[in-house]
Amino acid sequence: MQIDWANLTILESTMGGVLIGLAAVLLMAYNGRVMGISGIVGAAITASDGRAWRIAFLIGVMLGPIGYLTAFGNIEMTMVASTPMLALAGLVVGIGTALGSGCTSGHGICGISRLSLRSIGATICFVVTGMITVFVIGL
Repeated sequence: MQIDWANLTILESTMGGVLIGLAAVLLMAYNGRVMGISGIVGAAITASDGRAWRIAFLIGVMLGPIGYLTAFGNIEMTMVASTPMLALAGLVVGIGTALGSGCTSGHGICGISRLSLRSIGATICFVVTGMITVFVIGL
């Protein structure tokens, strides 16, 4: 496998990472909460207290790509899996976030920055599983 140097998005990727990190810091500073999307979504559906900020956060998450498309135009991408495979993948990810007590944003961004051993272990599992998946799909 070779790196596609012509389409490398260093600036966009760096800016995205900075914005995600800033959002995580602001949420922790102003709300005392970890920015884990699976937890925010789950509590937005089931919790009665704190639902408003969770819904506002999720609306902001959806407005980000819309703002990007408005500013820069269409994003070119090619799906390498069928719709049933994507649905199955979404189900497996949902089960994994429940079993792992969180998702990549909660563990990978917020947990590792707090030096949580559980989050470091979970993130290693995410990365290794992703590598295996890419290898299997690429066969």
